[in-house]
Amino acid sequence: METRRSEQKSSGLQSECSGTAGSRTFISGVVEGFYGRPWTMDQRKDLFRKEQKWGLNTYLYAPKDDYKHRMFWREMYSPEEAEQLRTLIAAAKEYGVDFIYAISPGLDITFSNPREVSTLKRKLGQVSGFGCRSFALLFDDIDADMCGADRKVFPSCAHAQVSLTNEIFRHLGEPETFMICPTDYCGTFCSPSVSESSYLRTVGDNLLQGIEVLWTGPKVVSNSIPVESIEEVSKVLKRAPVIWDNIHANDYDQKMIFLGPYKGRSTDLIPKLRGVLTNPNCEFEPNFIAIHTLSTWCKSHGNGARRDVVMTAEGDSSRDPGREDEEEEQEAEELYSPRQALRLALAEWLEEFGEPYKYGKGSSEEPMDTDKTGSGEGVAPMQTDQEAGPYAPGPEERPLYTAEPLTLGDLALMADLFYLPYEHGPRAVAMLKELHWLRANSAVLAQGPEGEAGEKVAEWRSRAKKFVYMFKAVDKMYTRVCNSANRNLVYDLYPYILEIKSITSVAKEFVNWLGSHTTSSAQFLGGDQEPFSFKGGITGEFQRMLPNDGAHDLFRQPAKTYSVRPYLPMDEAAVNKMSRDMDSEGVGSPASPEKPYSMEDRVSVPIVPHCDGTVSPSRLTEGPLGFSPDHGFILEDDEGICGYALGTVHAKAFLGTDKTSRTPDAQEKHGKSDSQKGASSKGTEEMMRNLPEAFLARFPSLIKAQIHTKVTETSVAKRMMGCLLSLLKSSGSQGAFCTVKQSDTRMLDLYRALGHFEEVKVEGIQNDVMIMGRSL
Repeated sequence: METRRSEQKSSGLQSECSGTAGSRTFISGVVEGFYGRPWTMDQRKDLFRKEQKWGLNTYLYAPKDDYKHRMFWREMYSPEEAEQLRTLIAAAKEYGVDFIYAISPGLDITFSNPREVSTLKRKLGQVSGFGCRSFALLFDDIDADMCGADRKVFPSCAHAQVSLTNEIFRHLGEPETFMICPTDYCGTFCSPSVSESSYLRTVGDNLLQGIEVLWTGPKVVSNSIPVESIEEVSKVLKRAPVIWDNIHANDYDQKMIFLGPYKGRSTDLIPKLRGVLTNPNCEFEPNFIAIHTLSTWCKSHGNGARRDVVMTAEGDSSRDPGREDEEEEQEAEELYSPRQALRLALAEWLEEFGEPYKYGKGSSEEPMDTDKTGSGEGVAPMQTDQEAGPYAPGPEERPLYTAEPLTLGDLALMADLFYLPYEHGPRAVAMLKELHWLRANSAVLAQGPEGEAGEKVAEWRSRAKKFVYMFKAVDKMYTRVCNSANRNLVYDLYPYILEIKSITSVAKEFVNWLGSHTTSSAQFLGGDQEPFSFKGGITGEFQRMLPNDGAHDLFRQPAKTYSVRPYLPMDEAAVNKMSRDMDSEGVGSPASPEKPYSMEDRVSVPIVPHCDGTVSPSRLTEGPLGFSPDHGFILEDDEGICGYALGTVHAKAFLGTDKTSRTPDAQEKHGKSDSQKGASSKGTEEMMRNLPEAFLARFPSLIKAQIHTKVTETSVAKRMMGCLLSLLKSSGSQGAFCTVKQSDTRMLDLYRALGHFEEVKVEGIQNDVMIMGRSL
């Protein structure tokens, strides 16, 4: 692989990752902040060596399972532990890496207790005595509620955390590098939003300048970190954040490992950040790619000037088969290309695996440690017939197995199979697509071999061979990785490559069975499968039962194409007809023993209940006749209108002034007169016009929606309602409400599952009516 890289001596490496945030060096490196077995001291020293080599400059010590870092933070380090830390800090300094010691006292500290604060100062003072000059206080993943003693002193947990952090910062002499990880450390944790978060505003307004703030992005594990999101949080924090990046973290699911490149972060972020620290896989050895590609990303914007550090690789065996030429050209033109950065990392990582593993007479490495002490010194742990020499098979016997060297293509395949949290690599996607197509089109094999049917059969068998070829590539990759000399690296990767090799092997047999039906079908159709046929144990059983909208099913596609558009006056007739049709079908009526509700029923009922304050209460279950919306949206499929969502911004004025429901024309339009509706309905109408001021101040907008029973995808109804709620919010509304009948158990079940809306208790509301509200 031919690449163009700038050659530098170690003395100039830090400037590679310098940003434009003042004159201070851009923080770049690794945070050991995952849950699980911490790395060893030797692994950390190896990390420092790699960081120096690749131009990274920081290591943040924060392993969650170091009990003196988090759970028992008050305890001082023993002499033995102190010596280890002292040695580690010295090693980091030797390699030009800033060692940041982090402590997490937030689980049980009493912020207002001077003895607790003194204990924390004493603990950090001990670490300072080891030679550490950089520190961090972490308040992540803790309960934000304060104890009674703290509530008497601090207005909020944010005030308590900032007060403690400022005091510790001053106590340590305002070190050049000092960080805090807030409890709300990502966008999804901020309520109601990042820009309006009172917690973040307290941190930004009161935290001393010189203290850095750690931030994971829009999510805990952010698929992408837009420049706009960093600009937003920087404005609130009044400083550029340091990204604690969990894109390669796998401590939340030990069945996954991530070998894809650093991705989803534009290099335009670099001047707007104080730094980036990756919190990678728990397994140390496979983090080569995560750290290497982060280094490449940082170098693309050294000293605030964008630089091209990655070039195309001619003749690269790891190039993606079947990728579009224009896509490849686009990547080659980018200043940082994730795929090119991955190729650079793989080429260097290949050297880490070493030669194929050897065992036997004259081998350079033994398969297990030998006991060199006592009388057994120099004796192998197993007895072998040394005089007979190595066994050689006869001419008619199977030849000896010969270990093959690992290739760059093997590593590229492995990286694609274990790519990133939100996406698979190209080869993995290709395998999934082929298997899906083969399964979906296997019926063609029952057709004859002539004509068009014969061509379809030939295509199926050709693609089946292609899938088997793909499996063989996985099988060879597995074997070559397992035979690598770097056993520590092999042991870290083994559980993952064994599982992917096993499941693709079963998939290959399934394809063979589809093609012949001569192989035993017990593995696929019988009830006595092997345990490895069911991955995930009890966790997998639960996951298969849950309606997970966020599941990344590559082939789950809606049966129809739907569109959402604004409501127009000309839609009124079609909307009213749809609503009357729904009423005639009994949608919204309670279930009967003859027709119990199914899950399919639940997802096809209206997402938002019928409501209307100014018209007769019968229209709580009828169409939007007489409803004059400020905003509205229509849901359409190929056959026409199949849903609507209407809203009026100022419900108070609408409820108090609209009299259309009492006009003769309106009554005729409904097909009912007031005399037919009864006193109870009139009472409900009066109730709706007299909602309390406090209620309307909280939920000033009124909404009404309906979706046809033929729409079974809840996502399209959510999209339509999202459009309406967003428009109401942009019009200045703080909240919206609607009503639902207590007897409408289907709607109530769906509402409770859907969330967002809450039941609002209002005095004077009849027992058979429930009001649901949502803040905007």
